[in-house]
Amino acid sequence: MRYSELADLYERLEKTTLKTVKTRLVAEFLRKVPDELIEIVPYLILGKVFPDWDERELGVGEKLLIKAVAMATGVSESEILNSVRDTGDLGRSIEEALKKKRQKSFFSQPLTIKRVYENFVKVSEASGERSQDRKLKLLANVFMDAGPKEGRYLARTVLGTMRTGVAEGLLRDAIAEAFKVKAELVERAYMLTSDFGYVARIAKLEGDEGLSSVRMQIGKPIRPMLAQQASGVEEALREMGGTAEFEIKYDGARVQVHRDGDTVIVYSRRLENVTRSIPEVVERIKAHVRAERAIVEGELVAVGEDGRPRPFQFVLRRFRRKYDIKEMIKKIPLELNLFDALYVDGGELIEVPLEERRKRLEEIVEEGEGIRLAVKLVTDSAEEAERFYREALKLGHEGLMAKRLDSIYEPGNRGKKWLKIKPTMENLDLVIIGAEWGEGRRAHFLGSYLVAAYDPERGDFVPVGKVGSGFTDEDLAKFTEMLKPLIVEEHGKEVVIEPKIVIEVTYQEIQKSPKYESGFALRFPRYVSLREDKGPEDADTIDKVARLYELQESMKGK
Repeated sequence: MRYSELADLYERLEKTTLKTVKTRLVAEFLRKVPDELIEIVPYLILGKVFPDWDERELGVGEKLLIKAVAMATGVSESEILNSVRDTGDLGRSIEEALKKKRQKSFFSQPLTIKRVYENFVKVSEASGERSQDRKLKLLANVFMDAGPKEGRYLARTVLGTMRTGVAEGLLRDAIAEAFKVKAELVERAYMLTSDFGYVARIAKLEGDEGLSSVRMQIGKPIRPMLAQQASGVEEALREMGGTAEFEIKYDGARVQVHRDGDTVIVYSRRLENVTRSIPEVVERIKAHVRAERAIVEGELVAVGEDGRPRPFQFVLRRFRRKYDIKEMIKKIPLELNLFDALYVDGGELIEVPLEERRKRLEEIVEEGEGIRLAVKLVTDSAEEAERFYREALKLGHEGLMAKRLDSIYEPGNRGKKWLKIKPTMENLDLVIIGAEWGEGRRAHFLGSYLVAAYDPERGDFVPVGKVGSGFTDEDLAKFTEMLKPLIVEEHGKEVVIEPKIVIEVTYQEIQKSPKYESGFALRFPRYVSLREDKGPEDADTIDKVARLYELQESMKGK
């Protein structure tokens, strides 16, 4: 199958904003994909090469990409860079360079999807001495045989800046439509494996029956079960049917641990493999989790010298560190607090009630230095739960989680079977979808950001406010650098941003508003932090904004 066919699909997707049309286009394309490519193509359609949980990455920046295109075309690097200043889009500039191609290959042959993918795999595997040279030659090899349009989308895939508007929800619906299977079964299989390539293959070759039999797999992370917010312990107890398991809500980073003998993989909340950055945690898991094969969940907390928890951003610093890890282990010690068991030695536990899952977790975990079970209290007493809540806050934790004792584990679901209890209205994790250039000394910075919540029904993002405060000049410089490659349109000082970057936002209150299509607006929103642990579809939903608005209004009534 030729890569030009995929490039044609990208172009058609770019030209429509209608979700139904995009879904149909992707479904029609998937039906044409041969069996041997069906596990590859879904990720390419998303503008990726590998799943988020796959450790492999291309590791190619704009500079190396431009150098490879210059090598392939004979167009100078400076000419390509000058073109970017005009187009504002490196993909378009590479397309123009390929139109002017001065280098001719005697052995030129049409690009196939298989060849592009195999070259990208080789790029990701290049390491050690002269690895950049090997990456350069591999990329130049692909661009040498690429047509102009193919070059535009190859560049965007390499840089992770595809702008076709295809998100996970749309791909799920397209797989269902392409292979005449139930969307809910595609969703279930994806929630259990986080692997659209695998799910597409099962849907194509085995249909509904195959999708129904999909099970969790060690080495493929499960989408985490999520929680809503409660106004307090009394509401939580009512929702839980009178008795609940209350756990300390740690201010850390949620992790999912997969163990298969001596192999341990740790995934972040965003399902990225962070194993290499936390070797001491891996050793503790090997020593203290007494199961040959297991999937367990917990919260990784950074601990200060006084033994109190530090903000979760310290854990993210550990996740990002690739070098001098021993030094970081001393600077930012971590503690793992395990709270759930999803799989133990051949036994799947997600259909088992929480009460039994917790017992199984307690059976296989031997607490020790840096690894323990999340502190819990099972009670039907609001007074007892309130005391536990105050003690958690006194110790420096965020609050409590309340969980139904009979609740099964529902991957990816945000229901009322798990509730968060915090002393303030919850901050929101929102996606930047627009920005405005600043004035005066901030004229070169994008200084005000339009933020949006995710609408899962539409598979799109709906705005809820503009954030302009809480940023330092360093923050603005960092965000401007991150967002410039994601600018899709410019209208005077305002720009439209491809939804990729998630930020945490605090606010005074949520108001009803006719100004935004979401129907809501944040009053006095303020930037808190960059959520590098979240992708755009992990952002808070508009349903959550609506629930927080109702919660806010009920608290006013009290």
